[in-house]
Amino acid sequence: MSSILLRGVAPLGGAPIDVLLEGDAIAGVGAGLSGDEVIDAGGLLLLPGLVDLHTHLREPGREDTETIASGSAAAALGGFTAVHAMANTDPVADNAEIVEQVARRGAQIGLVDVRPVGAVSKGLSGETLAEIGNMARSAAAVRVFSDDGRCVHDSRLMRRALEYVKPFDAVIAQHAQDPRLADAAACAHEGPLSGRLGLPGWPAVAEESIVARDVMLAAHTASRLHVCHVSTAGTVEVLRWAKGRGVAVTAEVTPHHLLLTCDLLESYDPVYKVNPPLRPAEDVDALRAALADGTIDAVATDHAPHAAHDKDHAFAEAAFGMLGLQTALSIVAQTMVGTGLLDWAGVADRMSVRPAAIGRVAGHGAPIDVGRPANLVLVDPAAEWTVEPAALASKSGNTPFAGRTLPARVIATVLRGRFTVGDGAVRDAVTR
Repeated sequence: MSSILLRGVAPLGGAPIDVLLEGDAIAGVGAGLSGDEVIDAGGLLLLPGLVDLHTHLREPGREDTETIASGSAAAALGGFTAVHAMANTDPVADNAEIVEQVARRGAQIGLVDVRPVGAVSKGLSGETLAEIGNMARSAAAVRVFSDDGRCVHDSRLMRRALEYVKPFDAVIAQHAQDPRLADAAACAHEGPLSGRLGLPGWPAVAEESIVARDVMLAAHTASRLHVCHVSTAGTVEVLRWAKGRGVAVTAEVTPHHLLLTCDLLESYDPVYKVNPPLRPAEDVDALRAALADGTIDAVATDHAPHAAHDKDHAFAEAAFGMLGLQTALSIVAQTMVGTGLLDWAGVADRMSVRPAAIGRVAGHGAPIDVGRPANLVLVDPAAEWTVEPAALASKSGNTPFAGRTLPARVIATVLRGRFTVGDGAVRDAVTR
């Protein structure tokens, strides 16, 4: 069995050391190690492979915008070794057959571990529970259920879902949007700007009221709740209150909500149309602080590729969402590491350790230690790179960071000891 030595690498940004990979595991951590192949990793960080709780791979049904192959390539290039593929495909992933199909295709591609997310309700209708038990017991072993893109608005259905997933140690991931306060047309943070621009408002309370209800339901059922793409300071306060009382609630924030503000809507550029919408600077500051202190557990990309004919419309008619997989680590480096809010060990915790625990993804998010699975990412923290949409692995180009120069570059990604990315390029895999 051949071995690979990462010489002089800095685990979690600490002191340089040698790390030896053999087979699918870490075989040694120390000074003066030797291996069959030696990689000079001086100046590079070594982090556990990143885990994304919120990825839209669009397959089956919208392979014109993304495939499991192209999305897996984007994920690997972004430093991810596992992603959760959301259920709002066509057909919806609301049964064992579809989730097994998604998991099987991910394994065939082999660039990242693709963990299917099952729908909470049949057809995302919000009316009847999906086949949660069958999906949990299937070969895909689904442990995250979400109607993302739509809120599970009915309180009784949400309670039943929380009760149903409990025996499987699974979690309900809620898209918190009260449809009576923010309907399908709502597309801009409600305030003076949305009024001046003539865009339908999406008020903060539409998110906060659902989160408040759901943490109470999680407490009542003693089940696990995960809040998707938190966007407001008010939601942070609800989460802080709930966690202080021992409620089993976790939450995620997207990279774009850590950096971009609603002022960008002045341009009417639909690339900035996301759900929930971009918020004011005071919300961004609250989200960063909450991620730093652990109130928000994880960074999740909400990677949402779209074809040009779905995105290139007037703002109100354009599709919601933006790309995120290849830029996520750099945005976190800029907003959290560059500002001193997190160190690299903190980044590893929020982008690997906690997401893996929330999604119950075995073998990921583990300490960099002997005997642990070699799911890793090598990062050059001093490098800068410029985002060019045409150069991204995704089949779509709807990134809000086009033309931006970002810090920190993924050099290599390792999945169970195999380099899926090396020198910033995908190795030996189908990517379309």
